[in-house]
Amino acid sequence: MKVMVTGGAGYIGSVCVEELIKAGHQVEVIDSLAEGFREALVPQAKLHVGCLSNRDWVFDKMHSIQPQAVIHFAALAKVGESMILPEKYFANNVSAGLNLVDACVASKVKKIVFSSTCATYGIPDYVPLDEEHPQSPINPYGESKLIFEKILRWYQEIHGLQYVAFRYFNAAGAAENRGQSHREMSHLIPSVLQVVLGQKDHCDILGTDYPTPDGTCIRDYIHIKDLAEAHIKAIESDATGFYNLGTGSGYSVREVIQACEKITGKPIKCQDKPRRDGDPQELVADPSKAQNTFGWKAHQSSLDEIIASAWKWHSENPQGYLATSEPAQTSVSL
Repeated sequence: MKVMVTGGAGYIGSVCVEELIKAGHQVEVIDSLAEGFREALVPQAKLHVGCLSNRDWVFDKMHSIQPQAVIHFAALAKVGESMILPEKYFANNVSAGLNLVDACVASKVKKIVFSSTCATYGIPDYVPLDEEHPQSPINPYGESKLIFEKILRWYQEIHGLQYVAFRYFNAAGAAENRGQSHREMSHLIPSVLQVVLGQKDHCDILGTDYPTPDGTCIRDYIHIKDLAEAHIKAIESDATGFYNLGTGSGYSVREVIQACEKITGKPIKCQDKPRRDGDPQELVADPSKAQNTFGWKAHQSSLDEIIASAWKWHSENPQGYLATSEPAQTSVSL
């Protein structure tokens, strides 16, 4: 199958691209390289550098590539930033995405698989969260993803564009030759490992007064290779709709830091800080719908496995792709 992958040079996208190619699919990647890296792509993947905000360019690429399926990773994904610059998130995650789905309809693409988020749920009424839980985002990032989910639902009903929206919980870990590399690291596990590597003096714990056993946020961490497997199953299936991708197990910030100390054998200096706006206290998935529909299950997502893979990547690639990457474009991020 010919597959277009937006944001395919990014953290999760690049791993999915590699797994798609291993599974025998033909892959072409759309990425602005504002967040992604050319070096993250396997040689078999053809890269088209550009922005989804450029409507004419998106239509032209869709027409020339003629994919049978599209996997849409491209988005901004920093909760804290979205609370400061909401307009940036709606422009990127909604308006630019609308260009993509319009191009899909024009080129008669059969299916789109969308990277949504558990942030669409907001403050949980109960955990683990199933797909029937009310969606009431508490930050613009989650709101932008929820809006796009609704767009996909209507485009399937009106235009026949089949969709799968995967509500990710916390993507983490690394593949054998690919891992997390951001120009500004904000995710917990790589931030903690930067302290171990001497790249940061300490790790900030953002909030210690949540109604959880140790006062810190609880999250469900899922390995990026497990995420990639779910996307492959989605494009190869006739199923549509919304699905959680997680493990069903949650860990607090302090538990993650302690696990990092165990895996690396190093003490990690931390500082307690105030809560970050827009963070729910606990997000844990009920992944049974995806398991039952696709025969998918997270099988390498124990916390120790995730941290061990991330530690191997970061210790072997302390600068990530930054040491060899081209300068980032100044255009709108994918």
